[in-house]
Amino acid sequence: MHLSEQEIIRRQSLEELRKLGIDPYPAAEYPVNVTSKQIKETYNPEENNLQDVCFAGRIMSIRVMGKASFAVLQDESGRIQVYVNRDELCPADDHTLYNTVFRRLLDIGDIIGVKGPVFITKTGEISILAKELTVLCKSLHPLPIVKEKDGQIYDAFTDPELRYRQRYVDLIVNSHVREVFTKRATIINTMRQTFNEQGFLEVETPILQAIPGGAAARPFITHHNTLDMPLYLRIANELYLKRLIVGGYNGVYEFAKDFRNEGMDRTHNPEFTVMEIYVAYKDYFWMMRFVEQTLEKVALAVNGTTKVQCGDNELDFKAPYPRISMYDAIKQYTGYDISGMDEEALRNVCRTLEIHTTPAMGKGKLIDAIFGEKCEHHFVQPTFIIDYPEEMSPLTKKHRSIEGLTERFELFVNGKEICNAYSELNDPIDQLERFRAQLALSERGDDEAMFIDNDFVRALEYGMPPTSGLGIGIDRLTMMLTNSASIQDVLFFPQMRPEGQTH
Repeated sequence: MHLSEQEIIRRQSLEELRKLGIDPYPAAEYPVNVTSKQIKETYNPEENNLQDVCFAGRIMSIRVMGKASFAVLQDESGRIQVYVNRDELCPADDHTLYNTVFRRLLDIGDIIGVKGPVFITKTGEISILAKELTVLCKSLHPLPIVKEKDGQIYDAFTDPELRYRQRYVDLIVNSHVREVFTKRATIINTMRQTFNEQGFLEVETPILQAIPGGAAARPFITHHNTLDMPLYLRIANELYLKRLIVGGYNGVYEFAKDFRNEGMDRTHNPEFTVMEIYVAYKDYFWMMRFVEQTLEKVALAVNGTTKVQCGDNELDFKAPYPRISMYDAIKQYTGYDISGMDEEALRNVCRTLEIHTTPAMGKGKLIDAIFGEKCEHHFVQPTFIIDYPEEMSPLTKKHRSIEGLTERFELFVNGKEICNAYSELNDPIDQLERFRAQLALSERGDDEAMFIDNDFVRALEYGMPPTSGLGIGIDRLTMMLTNSASIQDVLFFPQMRPEGQTH
């Protein structure tokens, strides 16, 4: 293993610490009793409080002077200055801890603990006076140091390849990145609280599935040795959640990791997070109102306002959201009324609009291609696209009044779909026919067509009450509410090519 000069020096410092009898990786608990944020928010010099703090953090800068020096330590909540004075830290007859350990053997990136009182320096900065100092972890790899001068940032750790691959470094040196993931947690917690308040049950369903169902997507395949059978990473959890509605629950939801063996770009990662919820005795009209109210509440919890900047656009998540049928949207942005068109007519429209097609694409895929290329980018403000063709929606109840359509909607925001919902199909005979139609598409070469899930059909034969279901893409929603340009910015560890591989 090739080591840089700095890495060699740090390893030498590590050995010197050990020779001094200092364990650079101690096992004992360090009794932290305060955070940097708490110090800055609660210290009052008139009350002379916080006189016995125990603080731990990573060294982000050191200013070594004579017998008095400064260090800036960073914990999860921010940064705080530490004043290290030789005579305060060391006994009169042994200055090793200050002269040797602090001044020579500690580096930026090391984690230390300090104990002592909080005070304000002559320059007015809240600081900790180190009466005790403990080495908690020696860093062997130097951090990329972000330099700032006159309001300008230099040598920032901004290379996306490095940031995503070494997220641990990104989190250390780029504080705004931690804020994104704090907001992501707020999104999930706000949803969870909303659902729990309404009495819905959070559940878990299988990730390894014998039949990958609930969506049109290409799955990842593995093999179970003991059972000697193929298994699939789930592409959706829908069919299992609906089995629970059959079993008697009125409302169930799950924050699920789903997996799709498809392309990667700024809005797609092969592993992603979705929230799916199913509520008995509801329809897609109820679910649209539910989505509006939930997302308005989430936006307020995350940013304190329903308005959020997303790239060049200001989005407003305040309910209600406009609704437009898929056919009307296509007619508005292409000039074509495709209602009633057969497959060949749709192919001719695609040719005229210069949309690429393949022989494996049936009516549903052709309509989806037209809408995807010519329409969806127009919907910047939250907009419900409703009433999808039956061929696009094999798990959805037929429309109650319009032949050939289904009671389905998707919510588009900033030109991207972030949720999908139905009045759920609960007719087992109709469901089996829809599955068979998907099988026919698969035989034509559509590798995203659904499998036939006979056990799910059997569950419907026992009776599932009228139900509405919803799936929300947590990653895309987080992108929009944090003004993040790429899905990789809102995943701690996005999928990457092997290190060193370019293609």
